[in-house]
Formats: sequence, C-alpha cells, structure tokens
Amino acid sequence: MGLQFLDLRVIESSAFIAAPLAGLTLAQFGADVIRVEMIGGGIDYGRLPLMPSGRSLYWTGLNKDKRSIAVDLRRPEGRELVRNLVTAPGSNAGILLSNIVSKWLTHDDLARIRPDVITCQIEGNPDGSTAVDYTVNCATGYPLMTGTGEAPVNHVLPAWDIACAYKAAFAITAAAQRRRLTGQGSALRLALADVAFTMLSHLGVIGEAELLDQDRAALGNYIYGAFGRDFETADGRRVMVAAISAGQWSALIKACDMAEATAALERSSGLDLGKEADRFEAREAIAAIVEAWSRVRSYADVRAAFERERVCWGEYRTPRELLRNDKRVGLGNPVWEMLETPGIGRQLAAGTPVRDDGESRTPTAPAPLLGQHTDEVLFDVLGLDSVAVGRLHDAGIVAGPDRDPTSSR
Repeated sequence: MGLQFLDLRVIESSAFIAAPLAGLTLAQFGADVIRVEMIGGGIDYGRLPLMPSGRSLYWTGLNKDKRSIAVDLRRPEGRELVRNLVTAPGSNAGILLSNIVSKWLTHDDLARIRPDVITCQIEGNPDGSTAVDYTVNCATGYPLMTGTGEAPVNHVLPAWDIACAYKAAFAITAAAQRRRLTGQGSALRLALADVAFTMLSHLGVIGEAELLDQDRAALGNYIYGAFGRDFETADGRRVMVAAISAGQWSALIKACDMAEATAALERSSGLDLGKEADRFEAREAIAAIVEAWSRVRSYADVRAAFERERVCWGEYRTPRELLRNDKRVGLGNPVWEMLETPGIGRQLAAGTPVRDDGESRTPTAPAPLLGQHTDEVLFDVLGLDSVAVGRLHDAGIVAGPDRDPTSSR
C-alpha cells in the first residue's frame, strides 16, 4: 500500500533488482512510475521463482504499483517514443531511472530536448564497467568475515542492490526538489560498487584497515563488537540472541539466571561485562554460560523467559514458517494486503514498510501484464489519438497485454 507524497512521473527502463526496486519505492510513495519493456519481456521477465503460468514472482514482486508500456526498442520509432515519454512536458515529469546502458537514451541527448531533465543511471562500477551485487560483495571482505574463515561464504541477500535502490530513490526525490526550486536538471550516476565501498567507510571497516592495519576475522555466528550468537534449545529449536546495549545485556542476565556466573567471569578475567567491547572479548565464555542454560530447556521455556525479561532475541525460521507463525507478516500488520495478480492469483503482498499514522494508504496495484497500460500512456502522456496509436500497433512498434507471453497460460 502506498503513501501519496510524491507528485512525480518517472520513466523506468531497467532490469534485475536495484533499479526496479528504486522504481517500486518511488511508486509506493505516490510517483507515477511507467516501466518501459521490450515486447515479450526483457532479460529478467522470466526470472525464478516462477508460477505454473510462467509468471515470475520475482518480477511481479518488484513491479507492483507501476504502469507498463511494451515497445520494440530495437526500432528507431520505438526509441523515439521512449525519448518522448521521458521529455514529455509537465513540472512533475522529465525523469528517467535506468540501469541499462542505451546510447540512444543518454542524458545529454535528452537534455537537448528538455534541459531540466533528471536522469538516474545505476551502474556496476564507477567507470561504467559491469558488476552485480555478488561480484561487488566478494571485494568488500564480508564473505571472508562470514562463517569460520576456512572459505568465503557468499551472502544470499543482495544487500548492495537493496541499498543502491533506496539511494537512487532518495537521489531522484532530492533532484526533483532542487528542480522545483532552481529549474535545474540532474545527471545522476550511482555505482553499485560505490554504494558498497562507501558503506564500508560509514561502518568503520575501511578505517579499521587503513588506521589499524587489520582485517576482521571470521566469527562464525557471533556478532562483531558486542555479544550475540545462536543457541539450541533442548528440543532442537534454534534462537538468536543479541545483547548489544546495557539494557539488553541486563535482560539476558536475568532471563538466563546467570548473574553469579557472569560476576565470577568478571573476577577471573578482569573484564567489565557492562561494556560492549568487553562482552565481545568474553563472547565464548558468555556463550558457554547461555548454552548450558538453553540446552536443558525447551523452546517454550526459553521463549517464556526471554519474553518475560524482554530479551532481544529471534527464532530461526524458514520463509514458510515465517508466513505461518509470525504475526509481523500478514493482514494484522497494515503494511500487508491481499492482491489479485494476473498469472499469479490471490497473494499476500507488501506495500511500503513506512507507516504514517496520520496518513491513509492507497491500495497497492498488482504488477501489470507487459503492455497493460500502453494505450493509456500513449493517450495520456503523449497525447496521441486513437488513429496514431492504432498505427503504432499495426506496425509492431508497441504492443498491449495480449503480447505478454504469460497472458494465455
């Protein structure tokens, strides 16, 4: 569900995660995001996981709340249509979001038509060379800090794509605000590698390497810099515990009844476990105390103790277990709703996680079929009449939802 804050029209030409997620983020805050697709779908239209109909749960998840126009981008007439969409008049228009390098859709070319155009180009590396989340992440050092250190462990979450998407959405919003104040356009470039490596600077990892001349060691499932780890209960369930703040540490001591044991540990080690850094240094000894407590108690007993003392903890779950058992996911939480998506069916779907208690949400629009809004966009945005639109269809320059390869399955 969306919050109607943004009066913007954004033309999105994209694939994979970062750019589509940036477009979704803008759409969830009210922007009119028009996704330009090749007739028949682009390189990510059939990406796993797929429904029996052939529709991608990945693609439909990232393209809710958007309009779709299907265009033959290989032909000059189709490219001209897209340029016209980007440079169409209107104080809220003239914005392009893309991670596809198109020599026919450059900022300079668009600015010659509309000088105040805003373009946001997402790249792999800052020199324009190719990279994806996984080839950037391997250079951050995090795979070597994950696991036991015997071999790098790739993270399955595309964290840099996600961070890049939100940076792009924020940058476009900021550029639109500047244009309102000054009339100035923007040629924004955002490299996935820059998102990752600047975050290493923000989190102290680059400073640690530069100023302390050290790399972080792999810690297994321990939290770096404080105390936290996973523990098994007597009935084989696993929970994650974090004691980062003083309050969280105090709650864990009470829940596990380990005041005497931790006091003895302080006396023998000379550490002050009230300090975050000292808890990190004593992590293995603390874990032994918590482990001895948890492994003789059922999950129900562990949960009761943790909830009673307000411990910061969580249970390890599969996505199916999350869906069945976690009250944070479902219609009891206002960020979720039921959608009827073509080719998918009735499904639980998420809107923006941002909640504004004083703002009502608009219902989320399900991901469109390819070209579902082709005629609507050509009429409303470009002002074409039915004869001109019909000619474009007859010439195969544009297509409607009947050309979606999944529409007849």
